[in-house]
Amino acid sequence: MGRKEDNIRKAQSLMDKLEQIRNIGIAAHIDHGKTTLSDNLLAGCGMMSEELAGKQLVLDYDEQEQARGITIQTAAASMVHEFEGKEYLINLLDTPGHVDFGGDVTRAMRAVDGCIIVVCAVEGVMPQTETVIRQALREKVKPVLFINKVDRLINELRVTPEDMQNRFVKIIAEVNRLIEKMAPEEYKEEWKVKVEDGSVAFGSAYYNWAISLPYMKKSGLTFKDIYEYCNKQDQKTLAKKSPLHEVILDLVVDHLPSPKEAQKYRIPHIWRGELETEVGKGMLNCDKDKPLALMITKIIIDTHAGEVAVGRIFSGTIEKGQEVYVVGMPNKNRVQQVSVMVGADRIPVEKVTAGNIVAATGLRDAIAGSTVTNIPDMEPFERIVHVSEPVVTVAVEAKHTKDLPKLIEVLRMVSKADPSIEVEINQETGEHLMSGMGELHLEITEYRIKNDYGVDIVCSQPIVVYRETVGKATPHSFEGKSPNKHNRFYFVVEPLPENVVKALYNNEIPTDAKKYKKEVEKKLLELGMDKIVAKGVFAIQGLNIMTDVTKGIQHLFETRELIKEAFNEAMKKGPLANEPLQGVLVKLVDAKLHEDAIHRGPAQVIPAVKNAIYGAIMLSDPIILEPMQKVFINTPQEVMGNVSRELNQRRAVILDMKTEGDMVTIEAKAPVAEMFGFASAIRSATGGRVLWNTENIGFEPLPRELQDKIVRSIRERKGLKPEPYPPEYYMD
Repeated sequence: MGRKEDNIRKAQSLMDKLEQIRNIGIAAHIDHGKTTLSDNLLAGCGMMSEELAGKQLVLDYDEQEQARGITIQTAAASMVHEFEGKEYLINLLDTPGHVDFGGDVTRAMRAVDGCIIVVCAVEGVMPQTETVIRQALREKVKPVLFINKVDRLINELRVTPEDMQNRFVKIIAEVNRLIEKMAPEEYKEEWKVKVEDGSVAFGSAYYNWAISLPYMKKSGLTFKDIYEYCNKQDQKTLAKKSPLHEVILDLVVDHLPSPKEAQKYRIPHIWRGELETEVGKGMLNCDKDKPLALMITKIIIDTHAGEVAVGRIFSGTIEKGQEVYVVGMPNKNRVQQVSVMVGADRIPVEKVTAGNIVAATGLRDAIAGSTVTNIPDMEPFERIVHVSEPVVTVAVEAKHTKDLPKLIEVLRMVSKADPSIEVEINQETGEHLMSGMGELHLEITEYRIKNDYGVDIVCSQPIVVYRETVGKATPHSFEGKSPNKHNRFYFVVEPLPENVVKALYNNEIPTDAKKYKKEVEKKLLELGMDKIVAKGVFAIQGLNIMTDVTKGIQHLFETRELIKEAFNEAMKKGPLANEPLQGVLVKLVDAKLHEDAIHRGPAQVIPAVKNAIYGAIMLSDPIILEPMQKVFINTPQEVMGNVSRELNQRRAVILDMKTEGDMVTIEAKAPVAEMFGFASAIRSATGGRVLWNTENIGFEPLPRELQDKIVRSIRERKGLKPEPYPPEYYMD
């Protein structure tokens, strides 16, 4: 193992040389070969044996990942690579390609500055490829391209060299189209990938060879030689002449930015604080002597060490024994151990400096997405925007009563390690609800609770999470009286314009309306909102906005915090079915308040406001929204009929159909509620000859004829009266 120790020593000596560090991710569609690529890069740098690389899957060290053959957790690894006579430290984060784990991809993108997009030469650019490119560009992460599985084109599809090059041209054009569509304005041209400048490589991660134009010049190999080697089934020689790790890591060092370079343009994008402060300057310059700013992107639960927080240091230094704050938490945390990650190993070190990826224990309060610092009032990093939200829920029970306290603890840990899992523990009913991105996501989490944490659980059938909204503006204001009848509030509600909902969803509007009042107002005016309405906004909850359009009402200002609290409560559980609301604009149009503060406390104001909002919603055509999925299916033509039948039974709408040879690619959209059990149904309908995946695409109104039935079933499940209350109910 001499070489590995040697590398660890080198890695430690490079941690302070910012120009010689690269933080990168690998992102791709499921099964396009990311993990095999990561393994072979590690092996090439002497971090694991070459024989096992690609078969061992060092980064899939979770037995569940090896069993299913898919990557679930993003693992980190560091390696050292020499380029043009200089050594570079490359920190790699491996990310999952499966849509249910998209949250992990987004978080990993926050910690890296560049990423390798892997596309399979046979399948080309797939829907999930598009999603990961969008996630990378949204975080201002610069892409390069690796076209994988080139050997399959030659050996299985028997294409000619001309065909092969045409395919490559098509893939590169498609990736560049996406970059142009999604990249930040100033990088639309600069970040496009080109064969000529070496930002594109081709190869086979499985057989461990790759090639790029600069490497061809360096080694004298040509495309024709490569074709010959593959044709003669001699990829071993090819791997010796043009080793994967050299070609790919050369490309990384040459084309992807160092932390010092990247943080200058990434920090203003991912952090809303004052750039002139000490910590702001520290991050812009990636300065290890300024205050600590560490963004946690993942929590790994280690059976021996407990919770290990992995993240990127943007400023300052983290060391053993240091006391730090997790922003938003009251107590200080003491750092117990600081390490760097190498595959599945953590190598303890005394300290880790800005620009590097660190694994630390002792940060008890941190969850993925936390900001860790050593100054008390640092502005946290922007919240991470996930491309999809949890839409499927199961109720979780402990099989044995004795496991109950442990189950609550484990559920908390699970939601800490994977923030895309939402856990709701209802103390009154004793019900524990766990929501995730899809069936597979919940299945795997269930498996983990049983096997990793050793708690025997029973899960209910999956239930879909709906949303409520309004279809039109309230015809007149609705009055809510306080229980003592001394205070009255008048509200109207109306649908929020589509573009405002979108801006809220994409995090373009700060959610703290009080702190960023000017910014919120400016953004809403740009989106075409009325001036008085935009000026009065004082609370934002999820995708809902509350505004005050009253004039000169006494004591209203003092009551505002309570009104805001009532609004937040009302938006979390709507009047139709107790589901969260979205896309609602709530306007306070008038109020009559008692002059004595004692008569307008929380017990008076909160019920009055809540009733008025509920009443106004019931007057404005309340609607249930259901979560939708895009479904992509690739199947032989002869079973096409069975596939359409299967989709039609599930209220699916076919959006697009393409035929290539004897294969058909279908793109459809379907309600999540109808997609349970689709996996086994589609397999039996096609005799297993099908490739399919789904992507969550947000919420759409439920067909009118189904609304009453669904509302009734949700209310009964929640133990409520089957019929929602009419507006009159909220008047008293």
